[in-house]
Amino acid sequence: MAREECKALLDALNKATACYHHLVLTVGGSADSQNLREELYKTRQKAQELAVATGARLTTALRDRGLGAEERAEFERLWVAFSGCLDLLEADMRRALALGTAFPLHAPRRPLVRTGVAGGAAGVAARALSARSLRQEAECGFDVDDLQELEREILQVGEMIHNMEMKVNVPRWTVQARQVAGAELLSSAGASSTGFVSIEERTGPCDLNKALAATVFSAVLLAAVALAVCVAKLS
Repeated sequence: MAREECKALLDALNKATACYHHLVLTVGGSADSQNLREELYKTRQKAQELAVATGARLTTALRDRGLGAEERAEFERLWVAFSGCLDLLEADMRRALALGTAFPLHAPRRPLVRTGVAGGAAGVAARALSARSLRQEAECGFDVDDLQELEREILQVGEMIHNMEMKVNVPRWTVQARQVAGAELLSSAGASSTGFVSIEERTGPCDLNKALAATVFSAVLLAAVALAVCVAKLS
């Protein structure tokens, strides 16, 4: 049950982090607005709540000395995925801070960049947050206060990552994947209706066809040269 719960929390964290990454990319563009900044705030808060819950569950599981070897290996894989997700979240938070500082909403110092992205992103955020709608209006200084809070939250996420490494020692390079690289591609190819055809099976007919085409081309070329020589002699 603990492993399934950790997987569910990690899956929700991945979705919230991906949603936040998508929203950050629109800051400073033609779709930037007060509503977007609020969506960024709410999505960021949701991601941090999920990160705290996931980290607590994984820390408790990995510090259990009675955990079996197979279970521990699975939790370590979840831990590595969770650590990578936190790194991406922190990087996107820093990007949001830089873009939000460069492109303030209510006192713009430079025109917003037209990135070609148009329309609102409320649908993406609503799916990640399971919310019906987001507020459309806010106070004039919301973006300024939000940037100050974002700075504090970046430090909190960095401290969370540090505390994780201190509580649980799971080097990423020691964790082994359950499948070899590209195994999912081979399995999907094997499940197709045409089946998997090896390279050796395909090279035979392909090379024979190429040789036949080259022979025909050579014969036509020789006939053309001979015909040209005969025409030259007759003339």
